Amino acid sequence: MKKTALLLIGISVFTLGKAQISLPKLKLPEVKGADIFSKNNHSTDIAGGLKEALTQGLEKAVAQVSVADGFYKDEAIKILLPPELKEVDTKMRAVGLGDKADEGLKLLNRAAEDASAKATPIFVHAVKEMTFSDAKGILMGDNNAATAYMKRTTSDPLYHAFVPTVQQSLEKVGANKIWEQLITKYNTLPFVNKVNPNLADYVTKKTIDGLFVMVAKEEVAIRKSPANRTTELLKSVFALQDK
Repeated sequence: MKKTALLLIGISVFTLGKAQISLPKLKLPEVKGADIFSKNNHSTDIAGGLKEALTQGLEKAVAQVSVADGFYKDEAIKILLPPELKEVDTKMRAVGLGDKADEGLKLLNRAAEDASAKATPIFVHAVKEMTFSDAKGILMGDNNAATAYMKRTTSDPLYHAFVPTVQQSLEKVGANKIWEQLITKYNTLPFVNKVNPNLADYVTKKTIDGLFVMVAKEEVAIRKSPANRTTELLKSVFALQDK
């Protein structure tokens, strides 16, 4: 009886062992998305490629707006009058000063174009400070991930750098003089609320807004169009994103 029991146990173990041996092997998951950042990839190359792409896009964006008519003739970023000056504009045109009002609007944009060149070193510094974690998040993020990063890290420095430059630019291009004349004239009219807008603050904020519109445009171009990846490093890094 004992021999029979032992024999049955032996047969069971042998059968179970065979069943275990015959189990199919599990398939490994395909490498996708964030897995491209495994140790098989060079993190310095990935971060370096992204920084190169950002620097290229940022410099191009600044170059496009920091020239005559860079703001004024681009409807996407053209600086319009602040709310408190719209009534001034309407009244001045009604009394035959439309040409002055047109010139005043153009000169606000000239001040923005003049100040925009100050953005490049601030942008470049933010790119240099980018960590590998930042680069990973940007490369695999939404189409505006890099623009959002730049807004978060450069908006305050840009504002502080631009305010004095915009103020000087408003003086240099004659915007302050024209608007001072228009506002003084407007404030003498009966039944109007007197205005004294802070043009430097307004133009500075609109300049920064316009810059980021252009930065976003360049980011989409590099992400979506291989033709905009002008070096081998850019091509190899953004090929990872395309997978």
